Amino acid sequence: MKVVYLLISLSFVAFALGCSGSTATLTSPSSLDLTAPQLPGTWNLVSIRPAGEAEQAKPSGATYSLTLVDGRLSTRADCNTCGGTYTLNGQTLMAAPSMACTRAACPTMAFENTYMRVLGGESAVSLSGGTLELTSPRGVLRFTR
Repeated sequence: MKVVYLLISLSFVAFALGCSGSTATLTSPSSLDLTAPQLPGTWNLVSIRPAGEAEQAKPSGATYSLTLVDGRLSTRADCNTCGGTYTLNGQTLMAAPSMACTRAACPTMAFENTYMRVLGGESAVSLSGGTLELTSPRGVLRFTR
């Protein structure tokens, strides 16, 4: 099992290095320049707004959280957990688009699939008070502490 996790981790590193030359630039509506100490910790999902769709509140009774610590990202998506890497460059967060995840059949699978699709990849980060927003062409995720 450790070999599988090692291979998955190496895949994430290789992908991240391959994407590091990306020229795509996302801008954040916030004028706040993020510093590394502002982002780490656990954030709880409030809502998701997939591109071209209406905002959806987190399903009642389900837990969706995002933890960012030392370049590692972990997320709880109802009854599943996922892990991968992230980088922060200015106001741009790059989350590994493919994360290692458990695959239990949660009652909120459709919401979970949308959440994971919007989370993975490059997003503009904005912080206002205790609210974190990740914005990308895929949609917007809104979290609170």
